[in-house]
Amino acid sequence: MKVIITIPAYNEEQTLLFVLQEITAVMKRTNYHYKILVVDDGSTDKTRDVARQYGAIIVSNKRNVGLAETFRVEMKECLKRKADMIIHTDADGQYHPQHIPELIEKVNSGYDLVLGSRFSGRNRSMPWLKRLGNIAFSRVLTSLTKVQITDSTTGFRAFTAAVARDINYINTFTYTQEQIIKAAKQGFKITEIPVTTRKTRKSRLFKNPWQYAVKAWINIFRIYRDYEPLAFFGRIGLLGLSGGMIIGFYFVYLHFTSGIKGHFGLLFLMLILLVFGLQTVLFGFLADMVKK
Repeated sequence: MKVIITIPAYNEEQTLLFVLQEITAVMKRTNYHYKILVVDDGSTDKTRDVARQYGAIIVSNKRNVGLAETFRVEMKECLKRKADMIIHTDADGQYHPQHIPELIEKVNSGYDLVLGSRFSGRNRSMPWLKRLGNIAFSRVLTSLTKVQITDSTTGFRAFTAAVARDINYINTFTYTQEQIIKAAKQGFKITEIPVTTRKTRKSRLFKNPWQYAVKAWINIFRIYRDYEPLAFFGRIGLLGLSGGMIIGFYFVYLHFTSGIKGHFGLLFLMLILLVFGLQTVLFGFLADMVKK
């Protein structure tokens, strides 16, 4: 079995060497055949030199393209190198490599995607606002996937070559939640293990937690739209139909009491809501037929 440990890196010369040393020390105590792949996302410091010094495979983006696109490059490179299993971790040292053998063992036991959950283990680094947002996202993903998820944004995960090959990504911001949802919808077996984390620098992925929350929710809605079109459009359509029917019942009430006089604007709104709701529900049915 060939394991490739992938690390996206953007200007990580200060921490990458430490991460590579830790990973090597952990993996030397195992019998797994492994390689370390560092995908340099257009770094302007000595990130490539550090990776080269430690014998890692290096692939470089010509410019900084962000985490989501770099993750796609990782998947392409791992498949090209015939990986049977992929371990994804960060270059800043947040995740302790001691858990890599545990991730590998879980995949070998029959799981396709194994997440390193920061909420099941010892987490010393996450701000309360980000923690609260992660809990909310995890509950939404648990509902969508029917799989118990406690950490939907963890970057520490292991998965099979089939997961890497069969999932296509539409998000341009991050891969974390999209991979979980699509893996579940495509029938892959998912689980979590508790992991220990360490305090690191501030995230470069987003300027503040609010920006992250907006982008993450947009991502979830887009995936929900693509994988559950009938439920997605059906609920929107039913909302419109419900609003139109409420106004309709109001007109019935007026008819039997004071009589209907005027209210042309309200009548027009009722018609718009009913037509919108009906069309949206029908569109949901059509989208569901096309998906199948």
